[in-house]
Amino acid sequence: MNSLARSTSPYLLQHAANPVDWHPWGPEALARARAEDKPILLSIGYAACHWCHVMAHESFESEAVAALMNERFVNIKVDREERPDLDAIYMTAVQAMTGQGGWPMTVFLTPDGVPFYGGTYFPPEDRHGIPGFPRVLRSVSDAYRERRGDVDATTARVRELYAHAADPAHTTGPLTAATLDRAWATIAERIDWTHGGFTGAPKFPQIMALDVALRRWRRFDDEHALDVATHSLHAMARGGIYDQLGGGLHRYAVDDAWLVPHFEKMLYDNALLARFGTHLWQATGDALARRIAGETIDWAAREMLSPEGGFYSSLDADSEGHEGRFYVWTEAELDAVLGADAPALKAYWGVTPAGNFEGANILHVPVEGAPPDAFPRARAALLAARDRRVRPGRDEKVLTSWNALMLRAIAEAARIFGRTGYAALARRNAEFLFTHLVRDGRAMRVRTNSVTAIGGFLDDQAALGLAALAMYELTLDPDWLDRARLLAVRMNEWFWDEPAKAFFDTARDAEPLITRPREVTDNAVPSGTSLAVELLLRLAEFDMDDALRRRVGWVLDTLAEPMARYGAAFGHLLGAAELAVHGAVEIAIAGDPARDDTRELLAETARHYVPNMVLAAGDATAAARVPLLRDRPMIAGRATAYVCRDYACDAPVMDAAGLGGRLRRAAAGAG
Repeated sequence: MNSLARSTSPYLLQHAANPVDWHPWGPEALARARAEDKPILLSIGYAACHWCHVMAHESFESEAVAALMNERFVNIKVDREERPDLDAIYMTAVQAMTGQGGWPMTVFLTPDGVPFYGGTYFPPEDRHGIPGFPRVLRSVSDAYRERRGDVDATTARVRELYAHAADPAHTTGPLTAATLDRAWATIAERIDWTHGGFTGAPKFPQIMALDVALRRWRRFDDEHALDVATHSLHAMARGGIYDQLGGGLHRYAVDDAWLVPHFEKMLYDNALLARFGTHLWQATGDALARRIAGETIDWAAREMLSPEGGFYSSLDADSEGHEGRFYVWTEAELDAVLGADAPALKAYWGVTPAGNFEGANILHVPVEGAPPDAFPRARAALLAARDRRVRPGRDEKVLTSWNALMLRAIAEAARIFGRTGYAALARRNAEFLFTHLVRDGRAMRVRTNSVTAIGGFLDDQAALGLAALAMYELTLDPDWLDRARLLAVRMNEWFWDEPAKAFFDTARDAEPLITRPREVTDNAVPSGTSLAVELLLRLAEFDMDDALRRRVGWVLDTLAEPMARYGAAFGHLLGAAELAVHGAVEIAIAGDPARDDTRELLAETARHYVPNMVLAAGDATAAARVPLLRDRPMIAGRATAYVCRDYACDAPVMDAAGLGGRLRRAAAGAG
C-alpha cells in the first residue's frame, strides 16, 4: 500500500494498492520533489471517471510503468472533487498547451508546482496518434534533466497564464436588459430543434441554459423558448441518458439523440434536473416534468443518501469491468422478468433482439406517449431484478456544494408539490450539513466516513446559503434566514478581495498555490461567483438592503460583456443578472403559517412560476426578524398577501384567487 492508504477520498483509495508510489497533494510530497530535484507527475481524476479507471488498469497497475514513474518522478494523486482549486489551475494549463482538457488529467510540474507539460488520457503504447505513456514519461524526464532551459522557457510562458489572476476587475457593462437579450441569442444559435438540447456530441444536459429558456418564456411569452425547455426535457427523459427504471440522469450522451449515455451518475446533474423539472411543472403543468423531478429526488433518497443524512457524490459507469452493465438488458432477460407484460413494455422501451448497445438494450422511449398500464409493476419488477446485480461503485464522500444544490431542489419541490416526505428529507439533509459541515459560519468542503476535511470553497459557502434560503421559504422559520445571513457575512469576509473587487474561489487563508483561482463561468455546476451573486441579491431583497444590491451590481457589470458574448457559459449567472436588471417579485404574507388562511395563500404562491420570487411569511413576531414583512400587517384579522416590486406593493389581498391574479401579472412583468 502506498501513501494514499491514509486518505479518506474514495478516488484516492482506489489507487492505494497501485505499485506506483503515490502521494496525496501536500507539503510532504512537494518537499520531496524539491529535495530530490525531481519533476512532479500530477494525476487528477475522480471516482466515477471511466477513463481514469482505464488508465489505472493499463498503466498505474503495471509494475513496469510504475517502476518508471517511481524512478523518475514524485507522483501525486488528486481527487478533483475534493480539490477543485487544483483542478482549475492545472486544467487551465493543460488546455492552453493542448487545446483540450478532460480526465484523467496528467500534468508534469516543476518542484515548485509550475506545469511544463500535460495531457489527459495516455494509452500504454502509441495508439491513434497519441504517444504511449511510457514514452511520455521518458521524454518528459529526459527534458527535465537534460534540457532544463527548454523547461524553464515553458514554465515562464505558463506563468503568464496566471500573471493577471489577481488584477482588479473592470466593468464591461453596464449590465442591461440588452445584455440578457444578446446572451439569449448566443444560446439560441445552438439549439438542436430535432433532438432537444444543444447541438453537438458528446451531448451534455446543460440544464442551466434550459433554465434561461424557461425564464425567457415567462418574461416575454416567447413560445419558442418554452419549446426549447419542454422539448429538451422530454427528449432527455425519453432517452437512454435518463435511467428509465431508477430515475436520474447519466452524465452525458455520446450521441446527439440522447440514446447512449456515459453511464456514470453525478449528484449535481440530478440536483439541477430535479429543480428544473419542478419549475417546468410549475410553469406549465407538464406531467412528465413532475414525474422526472420526483423520480430523480426519489433516486437520490434511495441510492445516494448516507446514514448521517448527506448525499453521496456519484455512481460509477462500470460494474463487473464493463461500462453500463448494471443498466442494460437483453431481450431474454426482460422476457424472463416481465412475463405476459413483456410485449407491451418492450415496444414502449424500444427493445429489439439485436439491442442498441453491444448486443444489449439501453431502455429508452422512442415514441413519446403515455406508458402502458403495466408500467408501474414492470418497473418495480425490473428494479428488483436489477438490484440483484453487481452494483456500480459509489463515491461515498459528501460534498457541501453538491449537497446544497440537491437540498435546494428538494426544498423547492417540497414547497411546490406539497410533499411532506420531501420536506422531511430536506430538513434531514439541511440539519446534517449545518451540524457537520459548517464551523462558525464557514462551510467545509467534504465529509467522508464521519470525517470532515478541507476548508470550503466559494461554491460551498454560497450554495449552502442559497439552500438555507430555500429552507426558509419552505419552513418559514427565520432561523434558516439567519443561517443564510451568517454564511453571506463569512463569504464576504473570506472570499471577497477588495483590491481586486471580485470573489475568489479559495478563501484568503487557504493554502498558497501558484495562483489564486477565480472561475466565473458556469460549467457542469454553477460557479462560486454566480452562486455568491445570487445569494447576495436574494438576501438584499429579504433585508431591503440597497447597499448590498449595489455591491453585487458591480460584480455583474464586470461580467456583462462576457455574458452577452458567451451566454451558454453563464447559465446560472444569467438568472442572477435577470434578478438584478428586472428586480425581484417580493411576496410578503402576514399571518401565522399554521393557520388555514395563511396556508391557502402559501399554496397559491406555490402554484405559480415566478422565477425571481422572494417569499416571506409570518406573524408580527417573525416581522421583527424579517424586514420584508415589516409594515405589512394582517387586515381585519385575516392572513394578508402583499405582492411588491422594489418594496412598493400592490393593494393587499386576502384570498387565493386575488393573489393568483397578482402573481400572474407579476411573473410576466418581472421574469
